[in-house]
Amino acid sequence: MNIWQHQLEQAGLAPIHAKVLAGERLSFDDGLQLYSTPQLPLLGYLANIVRERKNGNVAWWVRNQHVNYTNVCNKGCLFCSFYARPKDDPRAYVMSPEQAAHKVSNYGDVPITEVHVVGGVNPRLPYSYYIELLQAIKAARPKAHIKAFTMVEIDQIVRCSKKSAEEVFEDLKAAGLDALPGGGAEVMSERVHEDLFAAKPNAARWLELAQAAHRCGLKSNATLLYGHVEQTREKVEHFVRLREVQDHSLANTSGGFLTFIPLSWHPEKTALESLPAPTGVEDLREIAVARLMLDNFPHIKSFWIMNSAPVTQSALWFGADDVDGTIMEYEIIRDPTRDRKQVLTSRQLVEMIVEAGRDAIERDPLYNIISRGFENVRDAQSVEQVLVDAHADESQPQANLQIMRRDEIVTAAQGQKNRAFEKGLIGAEAVGAEHR
Repeated sequence: MNIWQHQLEQAGLAPIHAKVLAGERLSFDDGLQLYSTPQLPLLGYLANIVRERKNGNVAWWVRNQHVNYTNVCNKGCLFCSFYARPKDDPRAYVMSPEQAAHKVSNYGDVPITEVHVVGGVNPRLPYSYYIELLQAIKAARPKAHIKAFTMVEIDQIVRCSKKSAEEVFEDLKAAGLDALPGGGAEVMSERVHEDLFAAKPNAARWLELAQAAHRCGLKSNATLLYGHVEQTREKVEHFVRLREVQDHSLANTSGGFLTFIPLSWHPEKTALESLPAPTGVEDLREIAVARLMLDNFPHIKSFWIMNSAPVTQSALWFGADDVDGTIMEYEIIRDPTRDRKQVLTSRQLVEMIVEAGRDAIERDPLYNIISRGFENVRDAQSVEQVLVDAHADESQPQANLQIMRRDEIVTAAQGQKNRAFEKGLIGAEAVGAEHR
């Protein structure tokens, strides 16, 4: 018996270890035990067995660009600092398809292989807008894959199209859609849904749309937003439901889930900003438990924007095999100093992976290999950083810039602190006189 086996025995994890070695599926109760055990390194050891069985020593990264086409949203989620109210919000914006194409063209000197397109649920946008948006981006970047629209956005697109979900997916594919991201389900719990994001489609609808996408041959991702008011049992149930849908999709369609991304919640500028943010320890636990529970998902990603680059390096030994990519611009959450200009250059990404002891492989959105190690990584001053500094804030309302530094900017979510208090999610002292 080696030291790991001894420690696993002492922690009561030997039965789970045996299942992991045999490639057996972990149960709901196993998931609860993984969350409750205090020995985080043991979770990393177990998760790394699965991670290396599926992906060896490889860590994937991608040259990608995020485009948030609108921040206008009518869903009113208490945990989200991104969205602006549909009416009379100085932070609100909607990009025209031409503006989105220009945004993509700004980074023409970077060999981007993925354009990641998401936004708020804006009830004023017609069906034609989404088709034209994809067409414009594809015309500006014909060789790049477009990964666009969470299932929450798809639900709105289906509504305004007056078509079936399958018909909508075929239209979107014809316009340039190649894959779908994973956000919007947050936590598959009716309790949390009611408390935090009741206006969004529920878990059943999210899964129904994911299955429709898979039937149309589309690959998609899935996420879990953690660190707010969710409970452990709800997270384990989230994994079980995703796992069941993936079983069905893999058996019956050419689509399916490619990657699972645990998303570390950021409380800043939300209705729940008085709650503590998740710690790095929690981030690593979520990565590890996800890798162990989601045995039929090929990849687990540590999203460096939300987890930080140092935690993401550690996560590569706690079950993660993907670090995401260059990003270029991001405003779902903000960096307190860089604001929307959130980029890791191709060299920084490769160095981050190599420093962690993994083999860096550049991928496209479908995990086709683009380059290995430092191939195609420039030694001169990074063009990615230069272009981000030059173009990231173009066409943005002044009220939507540097919002973390500006106390006078009150987000739509911050304006809902009374609602959070009425639900018992925050105390009266967290509401503040300006919101009473």
